[in-house]
Amino acid sequence: MAKKKPLIVMVSSTVYGIEELLERIYAILTKFGYEVWMSHKGTVPVISTKSAFDNCLHAVEQCDLFLSLITTYYGSGKEDAAALSITHQELLRAIDLNKPRWILAHDQVVFARTLLTNLGYDDAKKRAGLKLKRNPVVDDLRVIDMYEAAIRHDVQFADRKGNWVQKFVSPDDAQLYATAQFYRYQEVERFLEEHLNDPAVVGRRVAQEKKP
Repeated sequence: MAKKKPLIVMVSSTVYGIEELLERIYAILTKFGYEVWMSHKGTVPVISTKSAFDNCLHAVEQCDLFLSLITTYYGSGKEDAAALSITHQELLRAIDLNKPRWILAHDQVVFARTLLTNLGYDDAKKRAGLKLKRNPVVDDLRVIDMYEAAIRHDVQFADRKGNWVQKFVSPDDAQLYATAQFYRYQEVERFLEEHLNDPAVVGRRVAQEKKP
C-alpha cells in the first residue's frame, strides 16, 4: 500500500521575539508526523513567479491545517505601513476558507483589548484613531484586530463557530497547547476527512445544525 501523504500544517506568525518557540513547535509537529510549512524555517513552498505575499496566501489555501500565533508584534505589511500585515491577511484568508484552525494569542494582546474596550475603544474603527507611541507592550493595535477576527467578533454570538482562541503567557504555555492539540495525528486526520472529504457526513452535520 502506498504511504499516506502527511497532513500539512501551516504555522502563521511573526518571527521577532518568538524564534525559540517557533523552533519548538516545528520540532513537535514534525515529530508527530506532519509536514510543517513555516516561513521561519524556510519550508513554505515558494513559486518564483509570485511575490512573497502571494506565496504566503497560496500556502494558506493549500495547507490542510492552520496554526496561528498572534503575538505583540504585528509584522510587516504588503506595500506600506497602512496595509494589513502578511500574518493578518493569512489569518483572514484561513477564516474565509474555513480552514481547520488553532489559534494562540499572547496574554498582552488580550489585556490590551480589554483595557481599550473599557475605555470606549471597542472596535477597530475607534482604535484606528489612536496614535500608539513606541512601547514594549504591543507595537501596533491591529494585533487586537487579529484577535477579534480570530474570535469571530463580527459574528453574532449564537452563530459563532471556530472561534476558540487560546491565551498564552510563556513559550511553555504555547508549546503545551500545540502538543495537546496536535499529538493525536490520526484523530486530526479523521477530523479533516469528515470536515472536508465526506459529503454524507458533512450533509448530516449541516442538517443537524439547522434543526431548532
